[in-house]
Amino acid sequence: MTGPTAGRPGPTVLVVEDDAETRAVLVRELATRGYRVVEAPDGATALREWQARRPDVVLLDLGLPDVDGLQVIRRIRRDASTPIVILSGRYEEREKVEALERGADDYVTKPFGVDELHARLRVAIRHAAGPAANAEGRTSVGPLELDPARHEVRVRGTRVDLTPIEFELLRVLMSHAGRLVTKGRLLRSVWGEAYQGEDSYVYVHVSQLRRKLAAADPDGSLRDLIVTEPGVGYRVRDPSDLPA
Repeated sequence: MTGPTAGRPGPTVLVVEDDAETRAVLVRELATRGYRVVEAPDGATALREWQARRPDVVLLDLGLPDVDGLQVIRRIRRDASTPIVILSGRYEEREKVEALERGADDYVTKPFGVDELHARLRVAIRHAAGPAANAEGRTSVGPLELDPARHEVRVRGTRVDLTPIEFELLRVLMSHAGRLVTKGRLLRSVWGEAYQGEDSYVYVHVSQLRRKLAAADPDGSLRDLIVTEPGVGYRVRDPSDLPA
């Protein structure tokens, strides 16, 4: 099913949800916001529609009646980097983490607000279009700028003294601005495969990083830059949510 759009067609979203009532709400709300919506009530239909339509983003419920939602992620990731946003129940923490580790880009917990869902989809689509860095490789989020070539972080032009671990943590998080990064992915990216399960490493260094960034910007705009997703990981707030 394709939803109506006004003017130029918007991005195509494949909504995979077995509950007919929830699916109808999603189709209606997303179509109203300009998306072209394709719907699927189960995993088999989802994979057929994905293969035929190649949507810009997939909105996927993990609890499907025919196949595990993780199988849908695995099949899509065999061929494409299409962004995948998970719809999950409030207490499906383990499933959310596994989905993100398998290649999903983000998740929204039921019950969800349409504004939050729209924001997650927008960030996923934007990130899929290419890296956030400028031509020189620098990445900015609000007043914060990270320069990987010089190994420098600056807030409003003033350098912030970070350890190598803190710098690498911030680099990974900023490269995924607006999107969730699991603790497992941070451990692999910053410390390496040998440190899997050492979640305390991430907690301690993220706490130190937060303190340094907050101290570097007394007006408070960076105090809540790094958001904790309990039991799952962290995300740097989307640049559009922060003052320049």
